[in-house]
Amino acid sequence: MISELSKLPNAKEVYEVAGEYDIVSLISAKNLAEFRDVLQKQIMKIKGVKSTITTVILCRHKEGFFKERQNTAGVPTLPAWEEQHA
Repeated sequence: MISELSKLPNAKEVYEVAGEYDIVSLISAKNLAEFRDVLQKQIMKIKGVKSTITTVILCRHKEGFFKERQNTAGVPTLPAWEEQHA
């Protein structure tokens, strides 16, 4: 599921998470019609996706904490704050 979701051009960020949900993804769309199309025709057709919950970002106030970094082997690593507090 995660690898298929990650391949979608509109999926800008994809996270595997613990808790109430399994995956959190930031999907970029020009408008609600495009978002609805991506959701219905691409995301909901991924094997294993049973349901989604949508939250629309109205305004971004700060960015950068979850910028992915990779180690020398190309493996994603934790953000700097998490490395210090893990």
